[in-house]
Amino acid sequence: MSREHGTRARYVMGEGPGKTPGCRCEACTAANRAYAGQRERKRAYGRWQPGVGAGRAREHLLGLSAAGIGWKRAAELSGVSTGAVSKLLFGGPGERPPTRRIRPETEQRILAVPLAPRSLAAAAVVDATATRRRLQALVARGYSQAALAARLGIGRSNFSQAAASQVTAATERAVSGLYDELWNVPPDESTHRARISASRARNYASARGWAPPLAWDDDTIADPETGPAEGWQRGARVPLAERAEDAAEVIAWEGSRDLAAARLGESRYALDKALERASAQPAEREAG
Repeated sequence: MSREHGTRARYVMGEGPGKTPGCRCEACTAANRAYAGQRERKRAYGRWQPGVGAGRAREHLLGLSAAGIGWKRAAELSGVSTGAVSKLLFGGPGERPPTRRIRPETEQRILAVPLAPRSLAAAAVVDATATRRRLQALVARGYSQAALAARLGIGRSNFSQAAASQVTAATERAVSGLYDELWNVPPDESTHRARISASRARNYASARGWAPPLAWDDDTIADPETGPAEGWQRGARVPLAERAEDAAEVIAWEGSRDLAAARLGESRYALDKALERASAQPAEREAG
């Protein structure tokens, strides 16, 4: 292994004159002197930490591995060299045992790697429950499958694969990001064609019992044992007065007609029409 001149590593173990390791050139000697001075200053102020036990970092790496986050991926995320992580876990070179002590900053970097899906390598395979539910919820919101596929950069024919029993971590992250972007944004319905597309998407989702975004809790959407919030699915023929009453209550709660429409599983256009017709009925009865 080649170590650069002007570093303490080269001073201690690098190539140099003589039979023993260590370069004593001017630059390497200066680097070692600077290190020693810094060490003494830290000792004087009680801040010198020559190393910490490697147990916590090793246990964290093992936990990451059990969750599908391999040690090479952990090294990449932490910024610690693969060689250092390999020695920490497996020992070496030769018959050397695993590292017993590491620098505090090395421990901090390793412990900072989260035990979370976002730490997985892109090609790692994960459960697709959350991915499938998020895509279905966006369709229930009014986004066509073709539009979602285009936003994800996948072919329409491959869209169903994104909702299979398992997906890659990269696909899960892409769908999660798209869901965060669109869950509370109504689809474009500014033209007749756009309204038809959104209506078809909602009808498609309704026929299959797909719940809209606001029926799901972010903390449980990935749990196969949980379902959408109770009462999210409204009957096909809800009386107008009841629809208007529900809409007014949810608007007051959400503070937005768009969010109210999403909560009730309706388009913004349908919600506006229901409120308009409900407000017109008392005037019609008085006129009659």
